Amino acid sequence: MPVPFRSPVLTYLLSCLIALIALCGYWYTLGKPVVLPDAATPTHKLQCASYTPFDKDQSPFDQPFTPRPARMDADLALLATRFECIRTYSMTGLEAIPELARKHGLKVMLGAWVNASPEDTAHEIKALITAANAYPDVVTAVIVGNETLLRKEVTGPQLAKLIRQVKAEVKQPVTYADVWEYWLQYPEIAPAVDFVTIHLLPYWEDDPKGIDDALTHVAQIRQRFGEKFAPKDILIGETGWPSEGRQRETALPSRVNEAKFIRSFVALAEQHGWHYNLIEAFDQPWKREAEGAVGGYWGLFDADRQEKGVLTGPVSNLPYWPFWLAVSGVIGLLALFLAGRVTQSRSALIVPLLAVFGGACIGTWGEVARVTSRFAGEYLWAVALILLNLLVLMHAALVLSARQGWRGRGFAWFESRAGWWLSAAGFAGAVMMLAMVFDPRYRSFATPTLWLPALFYLLRPVKAPRREATLLACIIGIGIVPQLIREGLSNPQALGWAAVSVLMTLALWRSVHLSAASPEPERARE
Repeated sequence: MPVPFRSPVLTYLLSCLIALIALCGYWYTLGKPVVLPDAATPTHKLQCASYTPFDKDQSPFDQPFTPRPARMDADLALLATRFECIRTYSMTGLEAIPELARKHGLKVMLGAWVNASPEDTAHEIKALITAANAYPDVVTAVIVGNETLLRKEVTGPQLAKLIRQVKAEVKQPVTYADVWEYWLQYPEIAPAVDFVTIHLLPYWEDDPKGIDDALTHVAQIRQRFGEKFAPKDILIGETGWPSEGRQRETALPSRVNEAKFIRSFVALAEQHGWHYNLIEAFDQPWKREAEGAVGGYWGLFDADRQEKGVLTGPVSNLPYWPFWLAVSGVIGLLALFLAGRVTQSRSALIVPLLAVFGGACIGTWGEVARVTSRFAGEYLWAVALILLNLLVLMHAALVLSARQGWRGRGFAWFESRAGWWLSAAGFAGAVMMLAMVFDPRYRSFATPTLWLPALFYLLRPVKAPRREATLLACIIGIGIVPQLIREGLSNPQALGWAAVSVLMTLALWRSVHLSAASPEPERARE
C-alpha cells in the first residue's frame, strides 16, 4: 500500500490539498467570466428597453405610489448611454417621463395600463392622449394596454374600441402589446392598430425553449407574424432572458445565458431590420412576490442600477463567488477544528472532503436563498436550513473525531439528538417536495439543503421516531415521480432534486428499520 495511505498525517494533508483544490475549482467554475461580443457601445446604441420607475424598495402596489423624480432622472440618464428609446406601461406616476426623456435625448413608446376597471382605464387613456399631444417630438408611438387579453380583463371588441378612440385623438402610431399567441386568438385587434406588438419570451413559453433554441424560435415567430400581418410592421415589444431563478425544462436562467440571448438577439434583429424592445431596463424585486425569484431578474442592470454584464464586457454567472468561497472555507475550517486530530487513515481521508462538501452545500444554499428569499418567513426558513446543515456537519465531524475530552462529550450530545436532525431534514424535504408537486411554477429547487443530511444519515443511519420518519419518507418518495413528470427529464435541476430526494427517502427508511430493530429506546421515549 502506498505510504500516504499508511500514515494518517500524510493522508490528511493530501486530502486537505484535494479538498482545497476542489472547493476553489467549484466556486471558480460557477463564477468564471465569459467573454462574448458586445451588444452596445458608446457609439452603437440599442433600440428600446422597457422602463418602470420603481426603486428596489417600491412596487406598483404601493398605495399611494410616490414617484421619485431624482431616481427617474438618473435612470434615464443611464439608459440614454445605451438606448435610443424607452417603453413605458402606465401613465400613473410617470407623468414626468416625457419631459425627462427630452432632457436626455430619449424617445418614448408611451403605454396606458388597461384593466377591468373602466374608471382606471379612462384615467390612463386620458393621460396618454394628453402626454402624446404635448410631446410629439418625444413620443414616437402609443401602446393601449399590455397583456390585457392574456389577463382576460377586457374583451376583444372592448379593446378594439379603446384603440380606435386613441387613434382618433393622437397623431402617433397606435398599437396594443400582448404575448404572440393572443394576436392569433383575437383577430379583431390587428385591423385596429397601426402596427402589431408581440411579446416573445422563450423562457415563458408553454413549451420552454433552452438558450440554444431560443433565437430560432424567436426568428420563426417573427417571420410568421411578418407574413401574416403584412403590410403592418411587427414590433417585438418584449424579449429577453432571466438572469436568476428556477430552470424550466431546458430553459436555464443565468447571467451568461441572459447575455448570450440579448447579444445574439440584437445582432439578429439588426441583420434582419427588426424593430424591438428589450425587457427590461432594471431588475424589479417586487415581481418576485408574484413570479418567484425569476420574476425579479430580467433587468439589463441590477436593482441598484449596476452593470450585470448583459450588454457589454465579460459576464459572470456568480460575481460574488470569492465571497462564497470564503464562507465555504470558513465553514470547512470549523468542521476540521471540530474533528481535531485524526488517528485513523480512513478518517484522515474523509474529514477534509466532508468539511469542503458541507461548506460548499451551505454556501450554495446561501446564494440561492439570497436570490429567492422575498419576505421574513422565507428568510427565516433559509436560515433554519443553514443551521440544520451546520448541526449535521458538526455531528459528522465529531463522528469522525477521536472523541476525547470535550469532543467526546460533544459527540454524545449530538448522537443522542441525531434523530432530531434527521427528522428535521426529512420534514424540510417533505414540505419542499409537496410544494414542488402542487405549486412548482415559481419555486426554485432547494437541492443544496438536503445533500449533506441525506448522504450522512444514509451512510450512517440513526434511530428516529418510526411513524414520523415513515410518513416523511412516503411523502418525499411518492412525490419524486410526479415532480419529474411536471418538470420533464430534460431539466437538470429537477433531476438533481429527484436524486437528493431518493437519498433522503432511503436515509429515512434506514432509520425506520434501525429503530424497528432496536425498539427499547423507542418505548422508553414513549
